Amino acid sequence: MDIPTLLLSSFIIAVTGLFVFIWSLRKGVLDPDPAAAKVIFGPGEIGRVEEPAVTSAAEHRLQRSVTAVAPVEPDPAALRTRLEADRSAARPAFVLLGFAVLWLLVASLAGLTSSIKLHEPDWLTQYAWLTFGRIRSIHLNAVAYGWAPMAALGIALWMMPRLLKTKLVGARFAISGALLWNLGLAVGIGCIAAGINDGMEWLEIPWQVGTLFAVGGALIGLPLVFTLRHRQVEHLYVSVWYMGAALFWFPVLYIVAKLPNLHFGVEQATMNWWFGHNVLGLFYTPLSLAAVYYLLPKVIGRPIQSYNLSLIGFWCLAFFYGQVGGHHLVGGPVPEWLITLSIVQSVMMIIPVVAFSVNQHLTMRGNFSALRHSPTLRFVVLGGMMYTLSSIQGSFEALRSVSTVTHFTHFTVAHAHLGLYGFVTLVMFGAIYFAMPRIVSREWPYPKLIAAHFWLVTIGFAIYFVTLTIGGVLQGLSMLDASQPFMESVRVTLPYLQGRSIGGALMTLGHLVFAAHFVVMALRRGPQRSEAALLRPLAAAA
Repeated sequence: MDIPTLLLSSFIIAVTGLFVFIWSLRKGVLDPDPAAAKVIFGPGEIGRVEEPAVTSAAEHRLQRSVTAVAPVEPDPAALRTRLEADRSAARPAFVLLGFAVLWLLVASLAGLTSSIKLHEPDWLTQYAWLTFGRIRSIHLNAVAYGWAPMAALGIALWMMPRLLKTKLVGARFAISGALLWNLGLAVGIGCIAAGINDGMEWLEIPWQVGTLFAVGGALIGLPLVFTLRHRQVEHLYVSVWYMGAALFWFPVLYIVAKLPNLHFGVEQATMNWWFGHNVLGLFYTPLSLAAVYYLLPKVIGRPIQSYNLSLIGFWCLAFFYGQVGGHHLVGGPVPEWLITLSIVQSVMMIIPVVAFSVNQHLTMRGNFSALRHSPTLRFVVLGGMMYTLSSIQGSFEALRSVSTVTHFTHFTVAHAHLGLYGFVTLVMFGAIYFAMPRIVSREWPYPKLIAAHFWLVTIGFAIYFVTLTIGGVLQGLSMLDASQPFMESVRVTLPYLQGRSIGGALMTLGHLVFAAHFVVMALRRGPQRSEAALLRPLAAAA
């Protein structure tokens, strides 16, 4: 292999992307794009907010905080088409979201247990499945294959008919796929609890069980493909691009990673982090960005500022992310050119991140007061900000000078949670609050619980992230000090690990509030308000 040519090619591709980004700024692609960005709106909808997670009175306050009421009444025919699209996707979306909430609780309790064990190692040692090595893997897999994909795919199934202005085709395949997927996850977590483990992070579940993920994922993806063929729109909005790419990338990643007797030794370690990083960047991230690009403009009734910039972000993500995971192997027995290639591509990921961040900020410019009135917007906008912070932090963390301190420390754990929790999970919370009233045709019964959920998880995660970040840096500096014994690097982290557990406990409490509210709504209990679950202009026209 010609290593200089490989590195030079990667550098040229990255710099070309940078020049495209600069050219886009000079050519004014930050100016509003009237056609493509407006395809998610029906006639008369631009200028009108949409927030099904609040009461009618709160939605009126949201409208006043954003803009004057649009002079044109929404088209009842277009609203009925959207209502039919929502109903066609309601059952499979509800099944996936129900599983997502279940695994969120499992993951939260397992994660809190493993966190406490880091500073109370003798706690719950009488059961093998509750030892740190197993309960921590249970936490990771319940998040990675339970909560995150079920929530993201459930929202994707609900969004796709809306984006394509048609009914969901093949809903029964999605339900069957969800059942197979979750059967595989339950068996896989049972294997981990019993000590049966493939021994690679993110890939602990035995490959024999993992085949259920492959089949189930394919079945979940079929309705999205069928619906795409029956679309009633000419232009595919950027959210469709992100969802379609994620559904293509995940099976490639998972099947290649789990093929038995294929990867050995150093190659296996390289593949492990190729998968571990790419499943975040090429599966969870595009599905979450798809939700942001749809929900953000829909809530405030304003198209995204630059549609061209959203496409630049998509293609830069596709080209730059593939080899990012190699920086986790700094100092390992892998070729230096592979590490260098990963670092180069990690730094160049700043381009799509800046593209998204600028787009989100300019779209929200003048409308930030809407955050006070829209719970969906609070979760989604904060999640988008966490994406920016997580990605830029990751680019700098890949540098050898930074990695020397932070590698193999709790700093890396904080960074991973900033992406998968601060970004993906918060966006999914906002998306669920927006979608569920449309899915079950009923409003959220207790709006104050939504606010309680937001503040519990936000404050809890802030404590979690800050304490682990500080503790990780101190841990790394201690390990680099040859005059200190290794146990000193452990001792210095103890107060910060306790802070992590406090933050994790608040997050878990927030998840319990969210899950209880979800169940009450699904069971049609609690107070019922008027019109919140319906498209209100359509209800008024009727």
